[in-house]
Amino acid sequence: MLENIRLSFQGVWSHKMRSLLTMLGIIIGIASIIAIASTIQGTNEQLKQNLLGAGNNTVNVKLCRSDSEYEFDDYTGIPAGVPVFTESDREKMLAVEGVEDITFYTSRSYSSDVWYQNTNLQGASIMGIDNHYFNTCGYEIRTGRSFLDKDYTDFRRVAILDDTAATSLFQEDSPLGKTIEFGGTPYIVIGVAQKKDEYQPVINSIDEYNSLMGDSDSSGVVYIPSADWGISFQYDEPMNIVIKAANTDYMKTVGKDVKNIANALLSVGNNSDIKYKADKMIEKIEEEQKMNTAANQQLIWIAGISLLVGGIGVMNIMLVTVTERTSEIGLKKAIGAKKKRILAQFLTEAAVLTSMGGIIGVVVGNILAKVISNMTDTPTAISIPVIVVSVVFSMLIGILFGLLPSIKAANLNPIDALRHE
Repeated sequence: MLENIRLSFQGVWSHKMRSLLTMLGIIIGIASIIAIASTIQGTNEQLKQNLLGAGNNTVNVKLCRSDSEYEFDDYTGIPAGVPVFTESDREKMLAVEGVEDITFYTSRSYSSDVWYQNTNLQGASIMGIDNHYFNTCGYEIRTGRSFLDKDYTDFRRVAILDDTAATSLFQEDSPLGKTIEFGGTPYIVIGVAQKKDEYQPVINSIDEYNSLMGDSDSSGVVYIPSADWGISFQYDEPMNIVIKAANTDYMKTVGKDVKNIANALLSVGNNSDIKYKADKMIEKIEEEQKMNTAANQQLIWIAGISLLVGGIGVMNIMLVTVTERTSEIGLKKAIGAKKKRILAQFLTEAAVLTSMGGIIGVVVGNILAKVISNMTDTPTAISIPVIVVSVVFSMLIGILFGLLPSIKAANLNPIDALRHE
């Protein structure tokens, strides 16, 4: 085998221009496939990054009425049959494969204004959170401290602000130790929270902007211990859920499984339109990925035609090679070379020729992908499996299209071959 490979490289090198032109179809086909596959991979990764945000791998499961999130207020009240989640419920949800952490929270996005002395913060969201919220959602305490277990057990009226709320209420002053008030209840500010990693998604259209940025809290958020929720809002309310998945691939399954566990706890009747629902963003990203992949797969098939043309070129040049080396084949057979030895030699030469074309095609394809990315701002990502499959596939093309010439060479009559001029 090594001798056959050596002879193959020797034959390619002795006919450099002919070999290059023969490989050209393979090079173009492989390069096109690599470039297209890299674009598919890069675009899908961008969609994932837009979904992940700061890399928290979080999925929201919210109580909904029909297709809209259920809004609590003093008029609609709490729907009957929706329980408050317990630590036992949390353990069940944590047992779902792919769940790294779980947090429960309550929120009011239209709550009464938040006041600090004469400064009024309108439209702020109030959230009652457990001690898993900041870790699950990827927040850290920028100044001050987080909630302690004692804050929950002793019903301490303490609050943490996000950057927006802190700046709106206190401008450049430190909010720590200051007292704010909402719903007639005073709270002492003990900290300011912010995202651990600020991430700005790549926005390519107004629809993506609305999908990815539409839920941002422009007026700020005030966090209080979930144990204090009944103090400010008179009664405990059903909670929403944030799930931290182990990785992106688990996001859809954990959202579905935790949603099912939450819905199993409801006693609202089979015909009620009140249900827990997971983020629709996951399904939307998957649909976009499928559409993107399907469209580009058509281009891959078109690029595959270049490989077919390249394979025919390999077959043609190998038939020419067999004709040129007829006397050599006859001599080898006359001194005892068997058919399988002749067959293996020419198959190896065809496979080496197309493999070299495949490797060059991979290099050209990666360069082409980078050029496309720089010229069009289209993200690309190199896929190692695609590269390996491309090289192996090019080798198989050589074997397939080199089979007929190799069989012709192996079946030559040694006497006729020796007489060939």
